[in-house]
This record gives sequence, C-alpha cells and structure tokens, in this order.
Amino acid sequence: MKTIQSKSLLTLIIIFFIIGFSTSAENFIKPGNYFISENLVDTINSSVKRDMYIMDNPNRVIYPENLEEYRENSEDYIKKYSVRERAYIIHMLKKGQKYMPQALEIFDKYDVPYEFQMLPALESNWSANAVSPAGAVGYWQFMGTLAREYGLKIGGSNDERKNFLKSTHAAAKFFRDQLAFFDGDILLTVAAYNCGQGRVRSSLKKSKVKNANYYDIKEFLPAETRRFVNKFVSLNVIAENYRNFIAKNLDFSAPHLIQLASTDTMVIPDFSVSRNSL
Repeated sequence: MKTIQSKSLLTLIIIFFIIGFSTSAENFIKPGNYFISENLVDTINSSVKRDMYIMDNPNRVIYPENLEEYRENSEDYIKKYSVRERAYIIHMLKKGQKYMPQALEIFDKYDVPYEFQMLPALESNWSANAVSPAGAVGYWQFMGTLAREYGLKIGGSNDERKNFLKSTHAAAKFFRDQLAFFDGDILLTVAAYNCGQGRVRSSLKKSKVKNANYYDIKEFLPAETRRFVNKFVSLNVIAENYRNFIAKNLDFSAPHLIQLASTDTMVIPDFSVSRNSL
C-alpha cells in the first residue's frame, strides 16, 4: 500500500513539474535541439561581446601624421582636386619617385617632416631649370637672396639652386627654421614658403586668434597662397592613398573604425558570430 502511495506521489510530482515547465516555457530559448536558460543566454551574449573587437577601417582615407588634424578642413578640396587634376597628379608623383627618397634622407638629418618633399612638384614640376617670373630658380624655387642665406652658390654658370641635393639641404634648413618660428605648424611654414614669413606674421596679427593655425588666418593670405597650401595637403594625402586614388576609390565617408568578431569558438547552433556575418 505504501508502495502504491509512493508511486502516486511521484506521479503527482512529475505532473506538477511538467505543468510548471510548460507555463515558464516563454522564459527559454531553443536554438536547434538545445534548451538554454536566460542566464545562459546572458552568458553567451557577454562572451560574444568580449569576442568583438574594433579595428581601423582599411577603406578610410589615410592622412599623413602631420596633416591629420586638418582632415575636416581639407576633404572637400582634395575630392575636387583629385578629379580635376588627376593626370597632373599621376605625372608628378611618378616623376617625383626619382627625387623623393633623396629628399627624405636629407630631411631626416634636419628632423624635418617628410611632407615637404611634395613642394618641388608644385614649385617647379621637379625641374632644375624652372624659372619663375620673379626670378626664383631651380627645384625649390629659391630667390637669390634666400639661396645665399642658406649657403647656396648662384654666381656664374654653377647655380646650385639647380642641384637637387645641395638645394634640398638648403630647403631643409629653411623649413627647420620656419617650423621653429611657427611652433611646429607645418601649414604656416608652407604658407611662409610661398608668400614670405612677413606676410604670414601679419596675417596672424590680423586674425586676433590666440595660437592661430593656418585655417584661422587663411582669409588674410593671398589667394595664390591658399591654393598652394591646399594643393600641398592634397598631394600628400593622395600619395598616401595612391592605390585607392588610381582605382578612383578615395572614400572620405568611410568611418574611422569598424567592429569585427574574432574567430568563433561557440558550439551551440545558431549562436555563431563570424566576420562574414557582419
């Protein structure tokens, strides 16, 4: 009799368990053939989140380190310039392959940013015999007085402004001095290279901005200097992204960072997270 009662009691317990389970079924998730409690789902989600990581977007336009802070101010111009002057840009960058490694070696000696290597493309089209209407000569377009000040000999038939190595040493010294004067501001230095230090100093005063940068004073500079600085930034950015430029894929709208998942280690069906799923 006791055995029958025990069996009956056990049957009742099983029935109540089944009823209780069915009424709480909405609190369970069933991926495939597995029943997973809410707590386990939370654990899985946490694990997935830990497996996610952030990386730089390889499609984002890269800026040279010394020009990164000017990204927002320069994007629109670069977009237009990269289309309008495409043939010129390709020609200048190919021609510059002969000279830029030499310039970089010299700049390193004077601790000068490598971005300045692009200036002969704008100044002389990498030509030793270039002469401006004002009388500037050579790759870096030095005027006579400034050339002598930085140690170049220009008398007679031996004009060292036409010697790339010697004139680049002089240019590196000039950039070093201008950077020291303008507290390391590369664009103010480029502007001074184009229109003179005096004109830039005057523009700084007119702006009435404390610790002004180039974009704070550009309205006070000559239009030619503004174009010159914009082209300088553009050439450097395009050179940094040359493959995408050639492929006509300079995407300035690409986000800085993207989120990816690491290699999936989950064994529960339907909860895998892979690179292909994002």
